[in-house]
Amino acid sequence: MPTPAGTTTAPFRLFDLRVVRARRLGPSLTRVTFTGSDGEDLASFAAGGRDQSLSLFLPHPGQEAPVLPPADCAENWWGAYRGLPDDVRAVMRSYTVRAQRRGPDGGPGEIDIDFALHADGGPACRWAGSVRPGARVTVLGPAIEDNTAVRFRPPTGTDSVVIWADETALPATAAILEWLPAQTPAHVWLSVPHEGDRLALPTRAAAEVTWLTGSSALDSIRAAALPGSPYVWIAGEASEVRSLRRHFVNERGIDRARVTFVGYWRRGRSEDELRAAA
Repeated sequence: MPTPAGTTTAPFRLFDLRVVRARRLGPSLTRVTFTGSDGEDLASFAAGGRDQSLSLFLPHPGQEAPVLPPADCAENWWGAYRGLPDDVRAVMRSYTVRAQRRGPDGGPGEIDIDFALHADGGPACRWAGSVRPGARVTVLGPAIEDNTAVRFRPPTGTDSVVIWADETALPATAAILEWLPAQTPAHVWLSVPHEGDRLALPTRAAAEVTWLTGSSALDSIRAAALPGSPYVWIAGEASEVRSLRRHFVNERGIDRARVTFVGYWRRGRSEDELRAAA
C-alpha cells in the first residue's frame, strides 16, 4: 500500500474527485468520469497509461464523501485507516485508470474509470451502477508517470505481445492496446459474459483480437500458434490467471520473466477478504 504524501514528488498521493458523468458501455461495463473536487487540481495526477492502477475510496450509503484519515497522517496513514470502524471508514477497491485527459488552458482535466457490473457485485459495483453527477470519492493515485502501479512492462527487444483478460481487465487491455507502438504484433483473447460487452478497441498495433463468450480461454489459447518468445500479460479471475500462466511457462516454455500475471479478483472471495488474508 503506497503511503499518501502531500507533495507531487512522491509516487502516489490522495486526490479528492467528484463524478462528472456516467454512461453504460455494455451489459457488464459502465464508465464513470471524474474531475477534481473542492478545488482539487488534477494537474499533478500523472497516469502512466497501460494498466495503471489506483486505490479508489468510496463512501458508505448515507455518507456524502468517503471517511479517511487526514492526508498529513503520513507516518501511519494505513494504520489510521484500518483503525476506523468498519461501517465508517471508506470502502477501498483497486481499479484501472482507463484514460486521463488534461484540461484545456490549465483546466482541471478528467479521469475515466470503467467498472465491471455483476448482479451479485460488491459495494463498488453497486455504487457505480447507481452513481449520479456530483458524487464524491477519493483516490490514492499516481503523481509520477513511471510508477510501480503500472505492471505492463515489455522487456527491451520485445517484438510481440500476448494478452488474456476477462471483463474486469478489459479497461486495462483497451489502454494497453492504445499504448502499443505501431505494427506491434499482438495476440489478444478477451473473455466477457455477454456478446454486447464487445467494445471497439482502437490501436496502432497489428492486433488479432479473439472475443470469448462462454468458451474456454485455455482451450482457445492452447490451440493457437504463437511467436516463440512473446511478452505475455494475463489479468482477471485468479484461478484462470494461474491456469494460463502454467500453460505459458510450463507448456510453451516461455521465460517466467516475460510473463506478467495479475489476479484482479477471486471467485467467491471479496477484495476485503483477500486483503485480510494477505
